[in-house]
Amino acid sequence: MTARVGVVTFPGSLDDRDAARAVQRAGGEAVPLWHADRDLRGVDAVILPGGFSYGDYLRCGAIARFAPVMTDLVPAARAGLPVLGICNGFQILCEAHLLPGALTRNGGLRFVSKVVRLRIESTDTPWTRQYADGQEITAVLKSGEGAYVASQAVLAELGASGRVVARYVGQNPNGSAGAIAGIRSEAGNVVGLMPHPEHAIDELTGPSADGLGFFASVLLAVAGT
Repeated sequence: MTARVGVVTFPGSLDDRDAARAVQRAGGEAVPLWHADRDLRGVDAVILPGGFSYGDYLRCGAIARFAPVMTDLVPAARAGLPVLGICNGFQILCEAHLLPGALTRNGGLRFVSKVVRLRIESTDTPWTRQYADGQEITAVLKSGEGAYVASQAVLAELGASGRVVARYVGQNPNGSAGAIAGIRSEAGNVVGLMPHPEHAIDELTGPSADGLGFFASVLLAVAGT
């Protein structure tokens, strides 16, 4: 049976179609989920895509956390549903308290759009199981508020418990604490990632096909293989 992965569209989402294409490219069924609907349509996993939900008014993701779809998504995530938040989706997960810390203005206060190298540091998630610990991949970063921050206690806990999913290799492009590019929840099913793996799923349209592993991983995870 084909795994069904929901992709939420908020007002201002830009990368929902890209995320859906990545799911399909990996062999899954992409299921559109609308921000104003509470029904998750029985999906096996959910992606919160990049963009500027609700215009990024207040703080990035601060309004989206109150969207009707989040009313059902938050308890489902806490119950074990695999959820991936990419860029703005990462911001939403932090605002919804599904992940600790916050995303703030980039160092230098400039929007960053560039190809980046990442090192996968946790394969103990439904979204990264096809990678090897320490594997370096290429993805795309495009954000103005992508600097991950948290208290020293939270940063220490993330490092000690293996909850840092990915770090930037070489230059830290946005000033994130500890060069953190992505983290996971304590249970591991919820992952937030600032760079965009959906823009790196084939050599023709992206800088690499390295990002496809995130989407292929979750299909294997929900299939129990």
